[in-house]
Amino acid sequence: MADSTPDGVERRLPTDEARELLALTRDIARREIAPRAAEEEAAGRFPRELFALLSRSGLLGLPYDPAYGGGGQPYEVYLQVLEELAAARLTVGLGVSVHSLSCHALARYGTDEQRAAHLPAMLGGGLLGAYCLSEPNAGSDAASLRTRAVRDGDRGDWVIDGTKAWITHGGIADFCTVMARTGDAGARGVTAFLVPGDAPGLSAAPPERKMGMKGSPTAQLHLDAVRVPDERRLGAEGQGFAIALDALDSGRLGIAACAVGLGQAALDEAVGYAKERRQFGRPIADFQGLRFLLADMATQVEAGRALYLEAARLRDEGRPFGRCAAMAKLFCTDAAMRITTDAVQVLGGYGYTADFPVERYLREAKMLQIVEGTNQIQRVVIARHLVGPESR
Repeated sequence: MADSTPDGVERRLPTDEARELLALTRDIARREIAPRAAEEEAAGRFPRELFALLSRSGLLGLPYDPAYGGGGQPYEVYLQVLEELAAARLTVGLGVSVHSLSCHALARYGTDEQRAAHLPAMLGGGLLGAYCLSEPNAGSDAASLRTRAVRDGDRGDWVIDGTKAWITHGGIADFCTVMARTGDAGARGVTAFLVPGDAPGLSAAPPERKMGMKGSPTAQLHLDAVRVPDERRLGAEGQGFAIALDALDSGRLGIAACAVGLGQAALDEAVGYAKERRQFGRPIADFQGLRFLLADMATQVEAGRALYLEAARLRDEGRPFGRCAAMAKLFCTDAAMRITTDAVQVLGGYGYTADFPVERYLREAKMLQIVEGTNQIQRVVIARHLVGPESR
């Protein structure tokens, strides 16, 4: 069944529960998120209280098992919730996506005992997660990470040393999913760990000074002899890099949905302005050149939404979706960059000022082309699916 939202977005939602979730999300976005977005982003303020509200509302664990406090929703629904949140404020939409990514390793690869011990608080207890893979010298080449975990003591505890970089929620997260080297160089020597945010020896550098998304803290995390019991190791030793890549396939869909939400917000702002702004005695929306620009923007939003939903439905059906996820991340974030650029052009000089949100949207869109695998890496992934790995 198709549902038309207040902004005119046509959504095919599979259940009445899904429709109620989208209505709840739009209500929270309209009342609690959007009115404060510009002011808080300008001030660099992270809205932790909003994440507490989202947790109480059941929106922080949507794609996970209800037995552990999750929402039991298909990715098709979860991603549309993300899109709505990102349209109101990207810091919130991206934050929910990163939190979900941080829960993935435990939810999918943890033991029953580990899930029972930790997942309920992570999914519905007001906690916030961070995903720790990248390092200062290991970004796109994540398999070259140097953070190391070694066994110590009779109980088989692990002691972790190293530095993680570009960590969303760095310094404020309650738990961190950390990839650390436990074996030889390369992808097969990496293991995943669930590290408490207040673990002794874990500290954060000052947040990065960024072009956009100033309300979302991004920081290096330093691990100095951080001791973690073996009960917090996720999956088998040496399985960590495979776990990380599996999580990123799903995480890329979160980024794609956020990009579509940002593009939709920019389109809505541009359309509203074009209807109101008058030049030469009539609304600028009457001029064909601008009408065609808006039409192209709207087409890119709809195409991106269709692509990420196709990947989500493949995932929900248990079918391979990695190639489609990479395509969705690539297309949707590139489209968001074009749409926000065009939105600034529609508003002209006003679009270049902080009095209107489109300049913020433009700065935020750039980040989406970089996180969770740059768009150049997405092309590498897609090409490997098409023609196989590169010759060595």
